[in-house]
Amino acid sequence: MHRGWQALGLDPDPEREQRLLDYLALLVKWNRAYNLTAIRDPAQMVTRHLLDSLAIAPFIKGQRLVDVGTGAGLPGVPLSILDPGREIDLLDSNGKKTRFLFQVKTDLRLDSMRVHHQRVESFQPPQAYDAVLSRAFASLQDMVAGCRQLLAPGGRFFAMKGAYPGAELAAVDAQCKLLAVHEIVVPGLDEQRHLVEMSLR
Repeated sequence: MHRGWQALGLDPDPEREQRLLDYLALLVKWNRAYNLTAIRDPAQMVTRHLLDSLAIAPFIKGQRLVDVGTGAGLPGVPLSILDPGREIDLLDSNGKKTRFLFQVKTDLRLDSMRVHHQRVESFQPPQAYDAVLSRAFASLQDMVAGCRQLLAPGGRFFAMKGAYPGAELAAVDAQCKLLAVHEIVVPGLDEQRHLVEMSLR
C-alpha cells in the first residue's frame, strides 16, 4: 500500500494510510457475509480497489461530489479518506452495500461523507453536485441519462473506464462536451484505465 501510494505521487500521510487499511479490513470482513466484491484477496483489493480509486484523484474537480452506484464505496470512500474537506455522497440502491458504507462512515469517522440508499432515478438531493462520478455504469449513455439531473450548471461527469471508450463517446457526443480522457496508471496493474471527463452541452 505504502509503495503504491508513493508511486501515485500522493503524500503518504500515516493517518490517511491507516484509514485506508482500516477500510480494507472492514471490506474483507463484510465481504465474507455480504459478497460486496468479487475480489477476495486483500493484496488484489489494494491494487484493484484502493489504488485504482486513488489514481483518479489528481483529475477530480469540485467540492461537492456524488459517487453513483458506489457499491462497496469505490471510488468514493478512498477519495473521502484522501480529502476529508470535500463533501462526497455515496449513492447505491443495494441495502447490504449501504449498510456496510454506514459502518465505514461511523468506524472511520468520515464526517463529510454521506450515504444514500436509493435508486438514482428517484434520488432528489437538496443541492446539485459539482461532479458526478462513477465506475459502475454500463455505458456513458446510461450514466448521462440517469444522472444529468444531479449535475449543477458547469458541473462535470467523471466516468472510470478500462479501454478507451471510443464508441461510447460517440454515442453521447450530441449531449455532452468531451473535456478530456485521462490515461490512468495504477501501480501494480498491467491493464488499461481511462477517466472520461465531460460536461453537458
